[in-house]
Amino acid sequence: MRRLVLIAVLFALLAPGAAFAVRPDEMLKDPALEARARHLSEELRCMVCQNQSIDDSEAPLAHDLRVLVRQRLEAGDSDRQVLDYLVSRYGDFVLLKPPFKLETLLLWGLPPLALLVGLAGIVVMARRRTTLVERPEPLSSEEQAKVATLVGPAAEGR
Repeated sequence: MRRLVLIAVLFALLAPGAAFAVRPDEMLKDPALEARARHLSEELRCMVCQNQSIDDSEAPLAHDLRVLVRQRLEAGDSDRQVLDYLVSRYGDFVLLKPPFKLETLLLWGLPPLALLVGLAGIVVMARRRTTLVERPEPLSSEEQAKVATLVGPAAEGR
Protein backbone atom coordinates (compact mmCIF):
# COMPACT_ATOMS: atom_id res chain seq x y z
CA MET A 1 0.00 0.00 0.00
CA ARG A 2 2.82 2.34 0.89
CA ARG A 3 4.44 1.62 -2.45
CA LEU A 4 1.25 2.51 -4.30
CA VAL A 5 1.00 5.86 -2.55
CA LEU A 6 4.62 6.60 -3.36
CA ILE A 7 4.07 5.74 -7.03
CA ALA A 8 0.94 7.91 -7.14
CA VAL A 9 2.78 10.87 -5.61
CA LEU A 10 5.71 10.47 -8.02
CA PHE A 11 3.35 10.23 -10.97
CA ALA A 12 1.49 13.35 -9.89
CA LEU A 13 4.75 15.26 -9.53
CA LEU A 14 6.18 14.10 -12.85
CA ALA A 15 3.02 14.27 -14.94
CA PRO A 16 2.85 17.39 -17.08
CA GLY A 17 0.29 19.78 -15.77
CA ALA A 18 -1.86 22.01 -17.91
CA ALA A 19 -0.08 25.34 -18.03
CA PHE A 20 -2.39 28.14 -19.00
CA ALA A 21 -0.62 31.43 -19.34
CA VAL A 22 -3.76 33.49 -19.83
CA ARG A 23 -4.21 35.62 -16.75
CA PRO A 24 -7.65 36.34 -15.31
CA ASP A 25 -7.20 40.08 -15.91
CA GLU A 26 -6.76 39.40 -19.65
CA MET A 27 -10.01 37.48 -20.05
CA LEU A 28 -12.98 39.10 -21.72
CA LYS A 29 -16.31 39.31 -19.95
CA ASP A 30 -18.18 38.01 -23.02
CA PRO A 31 -17.73 34.20 -23.07
CA ALA A 32 -18.21 34.01 -26.85
CA LEU A 33 -15.48 36.60 -27.48
CA GLU A 34 -13.21 34.92 -24.94
CA ALA A 35 -13.68 31.58 -26.70
CA ARG A 36 -12.76 33.20 -30.03
CA ALA A 37 -9.73 34.85 -28.42
CA ARG A 38 -8.57 31.51 -26.97
CA HIS A 39 -9.00 29.81 -30.34
CA LEU A 40 -6.98 32.52 -32.08
CA SER A 41 -4.32 32.43 -29.37
CA GLU A 42 -3.80 28.72 -30.01
CA GLU A 43 -3.04 29.47 -33.69
CA LEU A 44 -0.45 32.17 -32.98
CA ARG A 45 3.22 31.47 -32.26
CA CYS A 46 5.02 33.07 -29.35
CA MET A 47 7.85 34.99 -30.98
CA VAL A 48 10.05 34.39 -27.92
CA CYS A 49 9.34 30.71 -27.23
CA GLN A 50 8.72 29.85 -30.91
CA ASN A 51 7.43 26.34 -30.25
CA GLN A 52 4.54 27.45 -28.08
CA SER A 53 1.33 29.22 -28.84
CA ILE A 54 0.75 32.58 -27.19
CA ASP A 55 -2.00 30.86 -25.23
CA ASP A 56 0.59 28.62 -23.51
CA SER A 57 3.48 31.08 -23.21
CA GLU A 58 4.17 33.28 -20.23
CA ALA A 59 6.58 35.55 -22.13
CA PRO A 60 5.76 39.28 -21.93
CA LEU A 61 5.44 39.49 -25.73
CA ALA A 62 2.92 36.63 -25.71
CA HIS A 63 0.93 38.54 -23.07
CA ASP A 64 0.99 41.64 -25.27
CA LEU A 65 -0.22 39.62 -28.26
CA ARG A 66 -3.04 38.03 -26.24
CA VAL A 67 -4.16 41.50 -25.12
CA LEU A 68 -3.93 42.78 -28.70
CA VAL A 69 -6.06 39.89 -29.99
CA ARG A 70 -8.71 40.65 -27.38
CA GLN A 71 -8.64 44.37 -28.19
CA ARG A 72 -9.14 43.66 -31.89
CA LEU A 73 -12.02 41.30 -31.14
CA GLU A 74 -13.68 43.87 -28.86
CA ALA A 75 -13.28 46.43 -31.65
CA GLY A 76 -15.38 44.16 -33.88
CA ASP A 77 -12.72 42.51 -36.05
CA SER A 78 -13.43 39.06 -37.43
CA ASP A 79 -11.05 36.20 -36.70
CA ARG A 80 -9.58 36.54 -40.21
CA GLN A 81 -9.05 40.30 -39.73
CA VAL A 82 -7.23 39.71 -36.44
CA LEU A 83 -4.93 37.11 -38.05
CA ASP A 84 -4.32 39.32 -41.09
CA TYR A 85 -3.44 42.25 -38.83
CA LEU A 86 -0.91 40.20 -36.88
CA VAL A 87 0.59 38.71 -40.06
CA SER A 88 0.96 42.22 -41.51
CA ARG A 89 2.93 43.24 -38.40
CA TYR A 90 4.95 40.07 -37.74
CA GLY A 91 4.86 38.09 -40.98
CA ASP A 92 3.75 34.49 -41.53
CA PHE A 93 6.11 33.38 -38.78
CA VAL A 94 3.55 34.47 -36.17
CA LEU A 95 1.25 31.65 -37.35
CA LEU A 96 1.86 28.19 -35.92
CA LYS A 97 0.65 26.76 -39.27
CA PRO A 98 1.91 29.17 -41.94
CA PRO A 99 0.19 29.05 -45.34
CA PHE A 100 1.74 27.21 -48.27
CA LYS A 101 3.08 29.84 -50.64
CA LEU A 102 6.34 30.79 -52.38
CA GLU A 103 7.84 32.48 -49.30
CA THR A 104 7.17 29.41 -47.15
CA LEU A 105 8.12 26.80 -49.76
CA LEU A 106 11.39 25.97 -48.02
CA LEU A 107 9.59 25.62 -44.68
CA TRP A 108 7.10 23.12 -46.13
CA GLY A 109 9.47 21.40 -48.56
CA LEU A 110 12.51 20.83 -46.35
CA PRO A 111 11.13 17.99 -44.17
CA PRO A 112 10.01 15.79 -47.10
CA LEU A 113 13.25 16.59 -48.92
CA ALA A 114 15.30 15.59 -45.88
CA LEU A 115 13.32 12.34 -45.64
CA LEU A 116 13.99 11.54 -49.31
CA VAL A 117 17.70 12.32 -48.97
CA GLY A 118 17.89 10.09 -45.89
CA LEU A 119 16.13 7.22 -47.66
CA ALA A 120 18.39 7.60 -50.69
CA GLY A 121 21.42 7.51 -48.38
CA ILE A 122 20.19 4.29 -46.78
CA VAL A 123 19.67 2.68 -50.20
CA VAL A 124 23.15 3.71 -51.37
CA MET A 125 24.74 2.39 -48.16
CA ALA A 126 22.88 -0.91 -48.45
CA ARG A 127 24.00 -1.38 -52.06
CA ARG A 128 27.61 -0.55 -51.22
CA ARG A 129 27.57 -2.99 -48.36
CA THR A 130 26.48 -5.89 -50.56
CA THR A 131 29.18 -5.11 -53.12
CA LEU A 132 31.88 -4.81 -50.46
CA VAL A 133 31.21 -8.18 -48.87
CA GLU A 134 34.00 -10.54 -49.93
CA ARG A 135 32.96 -13.84 -51.35
CA PRO A 136 35.27 -16.74 -50.38
CA GLU A 137 37.26 -18.36 -53.13
CA PRO A 138 36.55 -22.04 -53.80
CA LEU A 139 38.89 -24.54 -52.18
CA SER A 140 41.82 -25.82 -54.18
CA SER A 141 42.14 -29.58 -54.84
CA GLU A 142 44.81 -29.85 -52.12
CA GLU A 143 42.55 -28.11 -49.58
CA GLN A 144 39.61 -30.31 -50.56
CA ALA A 145 41.79 -33.40 -50.02
CA LYS A 146 42.81 -32.17 -46.55
CA VAL A 147 39.19 -31.52 -45.63
CA ALA A 148 38.23 -34.97 -46.89
CA THR A 149 40.88 -36.62 -44.74
CA LEU A 150 39.86 -34.63 -41.67
CA VAL A 151 36.12 -35.04 -42.09
CA GLY A 152 36.20 -38.45 -43.74
CA PRO A 153 36.52 -40.64 -40.62
CA ALA A 154 34.05 -38.51 -38.64
CA ALA A 155 31.56 -38.51 -41.51
CA GLU A 156 31.72 -42.30 -41.77
CA GLY A 157 30.77 -42.71 -38.11
CA ARG A 158 27.35 -41.14 -38.57
